[in-house]
Order: sequence, then structure tokens, then C-alpha cells
Amino acid sequence: MNRREMLMGTAAMAATLTAGRAFAEGHEHMAHDHGSNPNQKLIEAAADCVTKAQLCLSHCLVSLGKGETDLAACANSASQVEAACAALQKLAALNSKRLAAYAKVAMDICKDCEEECKKTEKHPECKACMEACAACYKECKKLVG
Repeated sequence: MNRREMLMGTAAMAATLTAGRAFAEGHEHMAHDHGSNPNQKLIEAAADCVTKAQLCLSHCLVSLGKGETDLAACANSASQVEAACAALQKLAALNSKRLAAYAKVAMDICKDCEEECKKTEKHPECKACMEACAACYKECKKLVG
């Protein structure tokens, strides 16, 4: 097995695991009352951003494995937004007293990723990530003003 095949296999496995986790989380969320948290829209936007960033990152890794280096910056940005929005989702779910302060940071990370994905939006995964980042940014903006 050469390095390219290994990278492609790893990326495909990551995409499969991500899709399975997103499916399971989606069913788990359906069982809960969506009106019980004042941050519900932010929670959902952050969760969508995490999922779309994971799919974008997986796509970028597969492309990088094929030698398409133009997606390296997009992969980096998607990885950052995945981490930031996962934390944002958790803080929003907990209604943390630091949520507004953290949302300001998450807004910047989402905006950076949106701009980076805009450069590669010809790829459906990048476009979906770009749109999810824009939506998450808007929900953060509502919170921080």
C-alpha cells in the first residue's frame, strides 16, 4: 500500500465515521424538546457547522491524497471551525456564563472558514461548509450583538 492509498483510505474511514455519528446525533436530538434551551438555534447552527466542517475536511483530505494541494488551506480552516463550533455547541447547551465571550471568538473562526471555503466552493462539501459557517456566524451575532 502506498502513501496515497493510505491517505485516501483514512479519509474515507473518517467520512464514514463522521456520517454515522451525525446520523446517531440527529436521532438523539429528535427525542429532546427543542424549545427547552434559550440557545437552541445557536446549538443547532453550531452542530450543523461541525458536521459540514467534518465532511469538508474529509473531502479535502481525499483530494490532498490525490495530489490536489489547492485544498490545503480549506482543510486547515475546516479543522479549526470543527473544533471551535463543537465547543460553542457545548457551551450553548450548558447556557454558560462565558457563552457570549466565546461566541465572539467562534464568529471570527466561522468568518475565516467561510472566506476560505468561498475560494473552493465549486466543491459541494466546501460550499456546504461555507454556508453552515455563515449561518453559525449569524446566530453568534444575534447573541453578542
